[in-house]
Order: sequence, then C-alpha cells, then structure tokens
Amino acid sequence: MAEDAAEPVARLDLARPLLAFLDGLLRREWLVTNGRGGYASGTVAGANTRRYHGLLVAALKPPVGRTVLLAKIDETVELGGRAFELGTNEYHDGTIAPEGYRHLAGFRLEGTLPVWTYALCGAQVEKQVWMPSGCDAVFVRYRVLGAAGPLRLRLRPFLTERDYHAHTRGDPGWRFDVGEIPGGVRVVPWRGATPYTLTADRAAFVAAPDWYWRFLHRVERERGLDDEEDLYVPGTFEAVLVPGQALTFVAAAGDSPPPAEPDSLAAEARRQRRLLELGGGLAPDSVSLPGSGGLPPRLLLAADQFLVRCATRRSVIAGYHWFSDWGRDTMIALPGLTLATGRLDEARDILLSYAEHVSEGMLPNRFPDDGGAPEYTSADAALWYVHAVGRYLSRAGDRDLLARLFPAMREIIDRYRAGTRHGIRVDPADGLLETGAPDLALTWMDARLDGRPVTPRTGKPVDLNALWHEALCLGAAWSEALGWDGSADAADAAALRRAFTPRFLYDAGGYLYDGIRPDGSPDASLRPNQLLALSLPRPLVDGPTARRVFDTVTARLLTPLGLRTLAADAPEYRGRYEGDVPARDGAYHQGTVWAWWLAPYAAALVRLTGNRRAARRLLEPFRAHLLEVGLGTVSELFDGDSPHDARGCIAQAWSVAALLDVWQLTGEAT
Repeated sequence: MAEDAAEPVARLDLARPLLAFLDGLLRREWLVTNGRGGYASGTVAGANTRRYHGLLVAALKPPVGRTVLLAKIDETVELGGRAFELGTNEYHDGTIAPEGYRHLAGFRLEGTLPVWTYALCGAQVEKQVWMPSGCDAVFVRYRVLGAAGPLRLRLRPFLTERDYHAHTRGDPGWRFDVGEIPGGVRVVPWRGATPYTLTADRAAFVAAPDWYWRFLHRVERERGLDDEEDLYVPGTFEAVLVPGQALTFVAAAGDSPPPAEPDSLAAEARRQRRLLELGGGLAPDSVSLPGSGGLPPRLLLAADQFLVRCATRRSVIAGYHWFSDWGRDTMIALPGLTLATGRLDEARDILLSYAEHVSEGMLPNRFPDDGGAPEYTSADAALWYVHAVGRYLSRAGDRDLLARLFPAMREIIDRYRAGTRHGIRVDPADGLLETGAPDLALTWMDARLDGRPVTPRTGKPVDLNALWHEALCLGAAWSEALGWDGSADAADAAALRRAFTPRFLYDAGGYLYDGIRPDGSPDASLRPNQLLALSLPRPLVDGPTARRVFDTVTARLLTPLGLRTLAADAPEYRGRYEGDVPARDGAYHQGTVWAWWLAPYAAALVRLTGNRRAARRLLEPFRAHLLEVGLGTVSELFDGDSPHDARGCIAQAWSVAALLDVWQLTGEAT
C-alpha cells in the first residue's frame, strides 16, 4: 500500500525561483475534489484569498449544499530551541502573519494532490493533502524527511460552518461545542449544525479556544465583494516526531469514520493512475513544458475533478469554486470530459440522469445550491443535450441507450417545434427557431444587469438555429433507425437549410449575423456563436462561404487562449474583465476570451482545411497556463486585451473539455 501511494502520478512542479515571491504564491491555487461536489482548495502560500477556499468544503446535499467546515491549518515546528511557523495569513490591513511561505523549498502536484516541502534549519518537513473519493473528508499528512533529532509539530485548525458563498462573523460569546473523541474532537459549531470530527494520529489535543479576527480574502476585495472573515480555533494538536515519522490529520463531515490512512492515499493514487490508463487512446504528448507532466495527462486528471456522482444524479460541476451543475455546461463539456477520456460508462449515466429532468422539452439549466427545484431558463441546454447524445452514439453505438433516450429526444424536438416556455418555438414563416422572452438571457451569453440581459439575443440566434438543425437531422435518423416516421424532422431540417444563409449571411462583413431580432432586423455583432453553423457534424454553411466566414472569425476573434466574445472594434467591446459585480457582468460576454470555443473552432478548421497540425498548435499556450493560476487546470475565461490574463473560475469544465476534444480531434497530427 505504502509503495503504491508513493509512486508519482503525472507530477507537476513549480520552479524553485517562483517560491520566493508571495504575490505569485497567492495567485497560484490548488484544487482537490472528492467526486460528490466537495473539495479542498487554497493557495500555494497557505493563505486563503477567497471565501471559497477551505481544507474541507463538504457537499451536504451532494453535489450541492457546499459548506466550509475547516478553513485551514497553521503549523508550527519546534526544533533546536527555535519555533518555525509554516502557515501564512493575510489580515484586513495587509499584514502578513505568520510568513511561513519563506520556509517553502518545494511545491508539486502528484496527480492532482498538492505536496509542500519546507526547509527548517537543516530539517525538511513534507505536507500532502488528499480527499478519499466519494467521502466528505480531508487528510493532511506531515512527514519528517530529515532532521538532526526529534521535532515538535503543533497544528492549529481554523474552524467555521457556513455556506461557501458567505463569510463568518465571530462573536466573543460564541464558543463551538467541542467534545473529545478517541484521537481527537467532535465539533458542533451551533445547535443544529452539521457535526464534524478532527483527529490526528500520534497527537494530543490541547484545548485553547479563541477567535482569530478579520482575515482578508484579497481576491474578494478585487471583485468588489465582502472580503473579511473571522475563524474559530478550538485548540491545537501536538506531537513529537522523529526523522522518517509521519502524522496524519483528518477532518470529516458527520459522525461516520472516514477511510483509514494510508489505504485512502494509496487508493486515490491507484484511481488516478486508472484514469490515465482509460485515456490512453489520446495521442502521446511529444512536446512537454518542463514540470508540467505533459498536457494530456494533466487534462485527463483535471477532467475528473468535474465529474460528480450522488444518490440523486450523475452530473458535471460547471466550475470551481462557485458553480454547481448546469445543464448547458454539462452537455457542452460532456464529449471532452468523458468520450475523449475513455469514460463512456459515465457519459451514458449522465445522459440517462438528465433524461429524467426533461420538462416540456427543456433541460434544467441549473440545479440550485440549496438543493431546490431545477431552473428551466435555457433555450440551448436541451439542444446541447441532443448533440451530446449524438456524439455519444457516434462513438459507442449503443442502440439500447438510443431506445431508452428516444422519448426524451422526441419530447425536446416536438415541443421546440410546437412551442414551449419563454416563447421558444419554430417560426412557421421561415422554419427558424426563435425565443421570445426579452427579460431573460436564454443562451450561453446569460449575464444580466439590473434584471436585463447584457447581451440581448431574443429572436433567432445563430447558434440556436445551428443546434436546432443538428437536432432535426439526428431526430430524423434516430426515428428511421427505430422504425418511426422521421419525415417531418427531415423536412424541417431542409426548410431551415434553405432559409438560413439568406437570412444570416452578412455579405459585406464576410461573416454571419449573430441573430435576427424580433423586428426582423439583423444583429451584426461579430461573435463566435456563428462557428456552430460551420463546425457541428451537419453544418449549415459549407464551401467557399464557410471558408470566408471562418477566415473573418480567425482574423478578428481568435487569440492564443480562445475566441473573443465580441470583435475588438465594436463600441460595446470590453477588453478587461475586472472590477465589481456590475463591471464584470457588463464585460462577461462583451469581448472576454473563452477557451471552450476552441473546440468548435478546431472542428471547423479541420473540416475546411484538413490541417490537423494547425489545430493541434491551438493547445500550445495552455502548457504555460497550467502553471499560472489553477495549477494543472484551465480557467473559465481570459481578458480580451493582451496579455489575456486569466479571469473567473480557476477551473472550468468546458474549458478543460474543449482542450481534450481538440487533442482527440487532432490525434493524427505530428
């Protein structure tokens, strides 16, 4: 078991010179997940810079209900008559105390698991964090790699119990209920709260309850949000360790004991190695950034962090830290996260799970964090679902699944044709799909300000019509395969093809309109949405027209990290995604760069030019990105302006999925 756990899995190392700069260590974040919506995350420095950081963020209503229980641990090592603080914190006035990052001699990921090495006056102490799959528990192991003699390790856990979107405000009169159990303590922050346990082998617990006040979360301050928190320390865990010895601290939600250590670490290492074996069909990575562990292995492991399973559904977490599972995001990401990684069984389970939630032909766009009823506020989620089913069936065959999903597919197509919520229907005059809810943002460009869409797309959006055409073609083929009459779907698809180019081609600009407004006027905004008309398996535009559109998109929207959501010369263009909530919402789809659009772009590139090498080169800039923000994963979005700084979530499902999709698509490139 121990040998299994020690064997490295796709190792990623931070270069030694980077460890000396606090701002860089605070900007680089690690993420460990447990496959049920819970996670552990923080910065390399050790200070929490977001409300979402925590060593144990449990999914109490999996995969949602995420609750911060253990915010962090600060460590002190006593050696040779001196005390060395390993923790780092930032307070409201900018004070950094302690400054444990100064002792950091190394940081790496073994698979997705973070490992720190601290150098202390001739001694070395290693720290590693992991979570057992399917369990709301976190393990933190400290190991003495070398020392002249015994040392004393003191662990100070910082506790809370709050929704991960919130902050804790302490009170001198508020004392957590902390009771002793074998090996540690059981904590109940307040009556009715979820209990959790803290244990540490080899250590004794010394009670010393106290509040620590006004920690700063600097990223929340940058985002114009509430940025201070108070945390409760019940006491310390203390142990004397000799060279070669280890101590493991465990925090677990509820009263059930977590898996034993070291078995859980060995099991997690084996599980991650199996993921790499499953994805072995990906072409080998011949050019690797030093320390990155290669692009495909890192993306394979990153993909795993979004796939969740619980008693109620199998799904995809859209992004860490603050997104839950969203229907649209799940279906856009599903081919890359599962088909490109060899996880076809999980793709099948997700598709079956979502079929149970189809309502009036619509797919839920969002499952709320509180576990409430799903929200049906997306015009494209159901169409992306049909597309994902098509991608799965083209890879796996699986006639049995087609038969099981066919009623849901028919409901989607028939209700979209006849009309469903929010004015979604086919216009009988031209066969184009339209939406009619001006106060809602029903496509993926869904930001709102003061109750109104920032990017109004009511009418006939270009991407919805490309997806609708794809759905009709699939519906006709599936109906025929199962002995049904698919002629209506085939006829509607043909009518849509006839109407599409005359309505959507902006000949003077050399690209497709982003949509046709309800009054019949075209929206000439140059956006990436038109790529779906070129890139889906059954394109609406082909030949010289398609090549002309593609070349315009390339010249005006393509950046090294994805595609801009709006051309830079548009009056509404916003080149930087920063500031408070209104400023960021106003820029969200008005020029920001999104990596997920590289998958449709690469598909169009290969279809139109056959140049797989050029498509493979789209991935090169991400080798450096894996070491810059969310370590080993891909951010949600980037600034439209150079140098295209990473923004939004540090880990986004469809960003990772798109790169895996491109890698698989270009598997013949060398």
